[in-house]
Amino acid sequence: MAKPKRIGILTAGGDCPGLNAAIRGVGKTAIVKYGMEVVGISSGYLGLLENDYMPLTESSLSGILTLGGTILGTSREKPFKKTHNLVNKKPDLIKENYKTAGFDCVVCIGGNGTMKTAEQLAEKGLNVIGLPKTIDNDVWGTNQTFGFDSALHIATDAIDRLHSTANSHKRIMVIEVMGHHAGWLALYSGMAGGGDVILIPELEYDIQAVNKYLKKRAKSGKPYSIVVVAEGINKPKDISAATYIAQEIEKGVGIETRNTILGYIQRGGSPTPLDRLLASSYGAYAVDLIAQEKFGQMVMREGDTIGAIPLSEVGGKLRLVPPDHHLLEKARGLGVCLGK
Repeated sequence: MAKPKRIGILTAGGDCPGLNAAIRGVGKTAIVKYGMEVVGISSGYLGLLENDYMPLTESSLSGILTLGGTILGTSREKPFKKTHNLVNKKPDLIKENYKTAGFDCVVCIGGNGTMKTAEQLAEKGLNVIGLPKTIDNDVWGTNQTFGFDSALHIATDAIDRLHSTANSHKRIMVIEVMGHHAGWLALYSGMAGGGDVILIPELEYDIQAVNKYLKKRAKSGKPYSIVVVAEGINKPKDISAATYIAQEIEKGVGIETRNTILGYIQRGGSPTPLDRLLASSYGAYAVDLIAQEKFGQMVMREGDTIGAIPLSEVGGKLRLVPPDHHLLEKARGLGVCLGK
């Protein structure tokens, strides 16, 4: 009989809910369904550089489905990042360590940067499979990353809570959610939480138009307003999006305005049932690809179907909110201000 495959699992980049569910989905499917040997790689790609591994068994994978964070740890190590006037030996070291460890494949769980590195490792001859996670939901090639739904619930809950205090004090409340380049979280949470103004990086905004809209609301007898902004909207440097927008609104509208920045709260805690299911499904499908020796792929979802896309088509791209997205149309129809 052929020797069972030995696979590694790593989580890289920022943490998010669902990482442990994905680790479990990969590990338990590999062990139970295929009899593979599973190794956890600590601290993302840093673990491959430092040979920092741990065996993963059915026992060690039990009870982690609902846990936030990642039992493997993570880092933002980018082994292909160029260093000034220095020869980068990290990629070759990873390749050497990969061979020494006897890996047949490494499952790389992460966002855009992680998928780009996975693609580069595949080009160097390593067998890799990518699993897309990020609360920004901006990984190219899939219609949803795990982590997004959990962050959406957290952001929406925060907006819900701001409604009552905004109404009590007759204030304008500005809430900033994550999203450097993509406005999925701001758009979805803004719509789900009844935001009056939603500003996302993909759409230009005119602060004067926003202020005019808010003045009109106030004059029509609406005592407060909720403004949802993505952190990556156009703004001056060295100031947060929420702080800048709140200052401009208070100055231009003349109504007391407060800002809230959710920050890392969006990354923490237990994953929602949807993220648990999605991460588990992605993990299980990744192992099926390994068993079929279909490497160099990223697991993805199109509609309700789980599939795969070549990493070469993913790396370096972003999935942004398109200008004709149906939710933007619905927002305008509801009278939500999108910045113009």
